[in-house]
Amino acid sequence: MACGEFSLIARYFDRVRSSRLDVELGIGDDCALLNIPEKQTLAISTDTLVAGNHFLPDIDPADLAYKALAVNLSDLAAMGADPAWLTLALTLPDVDEAWLESFSDSLFDLLNYYDMQLIGGDTTRGPLSMTLGIHGFVPMGRALTRSGAKPGDWIYVTGTPGDSAAGLAILQNRLQVADAKDADYLIKRHLRPSPRILQGQALRDLANSAIDLSDGLISDLGHIVKASDCGARIDLALLPFSDALSRHVEPEQALRWALSGGEDYELCFTVPELNRGALDVALGHLGVPFTCIG
Repeated sequence: MACGEFSLIARYFDRVRSSRLDVELGIGDDCALLNIPEKQTLAISTDTLVAGNHFLPDIDPADLAYKALAVNLSDLAAMGADPAWLTLALTLPDVDEAWLESFSDSLFDLLNYYDMQLIGGDTTRGPLSMTLGIHGFVPMGRALTRSGAKPGDWIYVTGTPGDSAAGLAILQNRLQVADAKDADYLIKRHLRPSPRILQGQALRDLANSAIDLSDGLISDLGHIVKASDCGARIDLALLPFSDALSRHVEPEQALRWALSGGEDYELCFTVPELNRGALDVALGHLGVPFTCIG
């Protein structure tokens, strides 16, 4: 990109709305300088998103920025981490000021909400794609992992899996929902998932294992089973469905979407019998339903 184009992009991304004390030097130099708080472990996740593969090419830039960050936040939630920093490498086919303004406003709104700071990145010309690197902290020895499930653990899931797949089906004209409120709800569940950060933090000392639901319940629970070298049994009759999904989708399709639709970004986790009472207390006041499914 030409120098003027870099300056234009910098105008939208060199604004620091959150100045964290653990950021010694942020955007503007060759590297960021960061301090890891005492007795904390650094959690890092990286995702690359490509137009047409990971998001619809005509997606609203505000929704794209929100979802790109939210799905990375969901990785931190699955580890029980506190969000801290973000890097963003953005590839753009051209410089569209209206697109950049909408994208960056939405990105910084969500960064600010979670007290995060954009600490660096890169821009280049090409087909629309982006790579996000997210960083957070977990108290030493308290991170959630996929590999800790034990025989006898109870299996839980937050929220209502299947909604995101229904929202995508609406956007692709594969599902017709006449009720505007229900349609908006399902579409929002696809475009603007809610990372379960508080739930992940509350599970640090209660759950033996956890994962976020990006690929679908069966696939992601399978990752826990494989990493923990154990089996799992779920009761399909216990799977929770939202009212919006139940009203407009046949039960068989709702079940398929809940099990394998993907992109719900809820948490699936396992809890020993001893901790079930404490779990009800810890998650019960956070405003998001959670269901034992096996």
